[in-house]
Order: sequence, then structure tokens, then C-alpha cells
Amino acid sequence: MRALASIAAALLLFGMASGGPAAAADSAPNALKLEGPIEQGSVVRGTAAPGASVKLDDQSLMVDPEGRFVFGFDRDASGTHDLKITWPSGKVEDETLSVAKRDWPIQSITGLPPKEVTPPPTAYAQIKREMAEKAAARKRDTKGSWFADKFIWPAKGPISGVFGSQRIENGVPKTPHYGVDIAAPEGSPVVAPAGGIVRLAGPAFYFEGGLVFIDHGHGLISYTMHMSKVEVKVGQQVKQGDEIGRVGHTGRATGPHVHWGMFWMDAHVDPQLLVPPMPPATAAPGQTTNQ
Repeated sequence: MRALASIAAALLLFGMASGGPAAAADSAPNALKLEGPIEQGSVVRGTAAPGASVKLDDQSLMVDPEGRFVFGFDRDASGTHDLKITWPSGKVEDETLSVAKRDWPIQSITGLPPKEVTPPPTAYAQIKREMAEKAAARKRDTKGSWFADKFIWPAKGPISGVFGSQRIENGVPKTPHYGVDIAAPEGSPVVAPAGGIVRLAGPAFYFEGGLVFIDHGHGLISYTMHMSKVEVKVGQQVKQGDEIGRVGHTGRATGPHVHWGMFWMDAHVDPQLLVPPMPPATAAPGQTTNQ
């Protein structure tokens, strides 16, 4: 059993870099590959072998016909986790994954309407109904393997909020920020960061405003919110880059932007770990807007 601590993104296990002995290991029948850091909020995409079975702790992971799978660690995950691979030959292999901690910034937001920081009793029924809708949309373990795509940004603009930050809203401590905020002009396009199936879509959720959930397969679901217009329907299959809506500041927002979040099963994970840096032309300091 080998302990794996904080694997850098795109690291291939067992020395699988390009060339030399690594290339030989890459073609070996029992060569496990993991891509992504082992840290709080991370998404880890793996490849075992067609016909292999994979478990993370006590949870069986779906493995596609090419041997690919995915899992994630919540923002507050800690400790060690057992990854067990049973190869088609019957050989069983265990890896101990040690989740590295991340430092979370504190972000103070002012100017939010009081009803959005502390909703009035008249909003409780709507919020409760929408919580149930969102929970149901997250309970998916679809066979599609869009999760293996190279993800793209759903919008372009200055990054005004990051995953994991502790939010202070109008002076009141709130839950952490579970996504990345991209400030962009109102009405600019929001696109699918990867292919998948739309599991939830609506223009007027209480906190989120215009909201879309896209199921990328194997329990990985991304969502975009605060949109001024939603252009897809539940059950619709989208390709990477398809327009799904327009940037707005609906729901709990202080200005036009899109909040991009992601779940793996019940874990809140960081979508920014799946994309390259925002292009410099759009990443320059600009208007600060937040969810």
C-alpha cells in the first residue's frame, strides 16, 4: 500500500510521464492513472482497465468501458481514504490517498438586500421546494463519460470570487462559497463547460436566479447561476461550448456575473481545478461582483 499525498494535477501514478520507463508502464495492463490533486475540493479522474472495479472507501465507483472513473473530495474533507482497484485478472490493489488541506480566504460582501441574507418567512416555502429540486437533480450516477473531457470556462471575465472562501454577508458569517465567480457584462453568453445532460433549469430560483445543472456523468454535476436568461431545458443533451444562458445578476447577486459550481455526489468540489488559467485579456482587474 502506498500513501499518495497531494498529487499535482496531471500526475500519472507509477512514474507515468512521457518517454522512458514511464511509457512502458503506461501500456502495462494493470497501470493505474490518476489525474488531479488529492486535496480539499479536488476532482480526481482516473483510468484503470476495461473490466476493472474501483471502490473509494466503501463506495463503488462507476467505471466506463475504457476503464475511466472519477471521484472528488469535499471542501472540508480530511484524513486518508482507501482506493481499491480489482483488476480483471482478480488482482486487488489498494492505494491510500491523503487529503491535503487548503487555506481558505475570507471574503466580506456588503450591499446585499437584507431579504437575501436572512430570507423572510414568506420565502420559506419556495426555498424548501427548490432545495428538494436541487437535491433530486444531484442524485445522478449517469453512465455518460463527459467528465473525461478537458473542461472550458463557461464565461470569460475577471474572477471575483473563488471556491472555498468563507463568506461574511452584510457582516453576518455564512456558509463557504462553493464555486468560482466570473464577472462579465450583462447578457454575455454562458456556455456548457463540457458535454452532458441538463438535469435542472429555471429562471427564478430564490438564491440562484437563473440556474442550470449539467450532468457530466459518474456523479459529476456542474451548475451555473445568476443568469438573466436560461436557454436549455431539463433532459436536453448539450455539447461543450453550447450556449446555455446569458450572464445576469438574478438571485443573490450584487452585479452581473456567473457563479460556476460543481458537485461530485454530495461533495462540493472546485471547478477551477479542471480548467486552464483565465486568459489574461479577461483576467485583468475589473468590476467585483459576487454571489
